Amino acid sequence: MQDEHLGLDKRAGDSHYRAYVGPPGDYDLVAAMSFGLLTVLGLRQHHRVLDIGCGSLRVGRLLIPYLNRGGYTGIEPHAWLVEEGARSETGHEQLELKQARFVYADNADELVDAGASFHFALAQSIFSHCGPDLLDQWLAQVSRLLEPDGALIATYLPSEDDTQERGWIYPDCVSYRPATIAEHAGRHGLQALDLDWRHPRQRWVLMARPGFDIEAISGGRLSWNALFDRFRARRQTP
Repeated sequence: MQDEHLGLDKRAGDSHYRAYVGPPGDYDLVAAMSFGLLTVLGLRQHHRVLDIGCGSLRVGRLLIPYLNRGGYTGIEPHAWLVEEGARSETGHEQLELKQARFVYADNADELVDAGASFHFALAQSIFSHCGPDLLDQWLAQVSRLLEPDGALIATYLPSEDDTQERGWIYPDCVSYRPATIAEHAGRHGLQALDLDWRHPRQRWVLMARPGFDIEAISGGRLSWNALFDRFRARRQTP
């Protein structure tokens, strides 16, 4: 019965709330990997996070209880995924307690129009399904939503060639040259830096606004100890 609940017999893209967002066996791994990355990049409880393609709250189930009330916003075009995630992973009471917000759409127009702002945005396995038109659209919107010292953390499939497909490609994947990802980011005022943070299939990239301390990440390498030392140094600064 437990395996049935976890959907471990399903394939990625199947209509099970865990399988639809990726390989069910990696559901916990992707959540921990994403949450861990955000924290070593400086995520604190008072920050506001935008979870792009939040799906069935794979990462949201860790972010929502961690962040202060109103700190979590998820964008997801499939409301049934959020509902199943709430029912099976977080409980509706947790969402209400933490005042989690959800936008049921395939774009961030509503948030841009409302003047929303975020310290971090997460796009795990989103750009790996976006043609260049959608990639550019998302970067244009997210760049407007990030705080001056904010950053987008995303994954993509690196390749020697860029996809020629357009629109949303799912469950199939598309790939990009790292230089192309950097070019798209730069077009919208974001500095791209590939990160040394393991992913089962893709590559993590940081896309930062000018105020983000990207120089603190030497060569894209990340360390909790280094982050902790920066926190301690700030506290000791008069």
